[in-house]
Amino acid sequence: MNELQSGFSHTLKQSDFDRFAVLSGDDNPIHCDPEFARRSHFGATVAHGMFLYGLIYRALAEAMPEAGMLQLEQELMFPNPSFARDEVEVLVAPLPAGPDGGHCFSTVVRKRVGGESVVTASGRARVRNAGSAAALAAYAGGPADAAAAGHSDAELRGLRRGMRARAERVLSDADLADYAALTGDNNPLHHSDAWAREHGFAGRLVPPPLLASMFSDLLGTRLPGRGTGWMKQTLRFVAPAYVGERITAEVEIVRLRADKDLVNLASVLTGADGRVICRGESLVLVRNLETALETALETPPQTPLETLLETPAT
Repeated sequence: MNELQSGFSHTLKQSDFDRFAVLSGDDNPIHCDPEFARRSHFGATVAHGMFLYGLIYRALAEAMPEAGMLQLEQELMFPNPSFARDEVEVLVAPLPAGPDGGHCFSTVVRKRVGGESVVTASGRARVRNAGSAAALAAYAGGPADAAAAGHSDAELRGLRRGMRARAERVLSDADLADYAALTGDNNPLHHSDAWAREHGFAGRLVPPPLLASMFSDLLGTRLPGRGTGWMKQTLRFVAPAYVGERITAEVEIVRLRADKDLVNLASVLTGADGRVICRGESLVLVRNLETALETALETPPQTPLETLLETPAT
């Protein structure tokens, strides 16, 4: 594998943000409403974190030595905003291989401001060649993501620990086509049923950024709500999610930090048969919330979210 960083440049457009809002359901006004965004601390509309992840995912797939890539983990931080008309560099660089033989990469999105390089997204990814015999087996194993530790305030802007939101969605052929057109991703694992079946899968898999966009929708429109800004996200994919399958996303507040306007949420995706597809945790900024939340958004499900986060993949 090339030991040098690889990637591409992309000029962000408001039309990108609007298209991703339609694709994901996340029409959070910090992305789509220039007047609202102007009044926020951002000062202008900003890119969805999961849209930037989509560009990173494309760069990861292009950096792999063979066609087809299966992602197992992604960590992301968003230290600075990406605005419409920014030209960003999307870069991935190899790191030492993981103990399971997977490929590890550093992932960066950056832009230049006044001649200086400014990082707008950074993190780390773990992936495998999707065509390898060990690809499906790689989903199993590893500890569940731990809930945020430390002091939690009782309430912040109408938000309380234990509040939850959930949504269900069936991602379709049209959704994958829109995602590919928007990000440039052409990983055959997502775009060829024949390729996916030849390499041990039941059919095409939903791309991880499109799966994670279900969290984007919940966080940016329901809990904490419109105006939420994404600061950090961890994702660990533990089972495949197939095109046409009904998928459930759920987020739960696990920590509130009123002094910094920060909220930690546990996040989980489950398949139609109840298997866990993805576990993660979100850190968001609620300084710009459009309105205070007045009521709980969902009746708690029968299975506690903490239990789902500890359940091994099947």
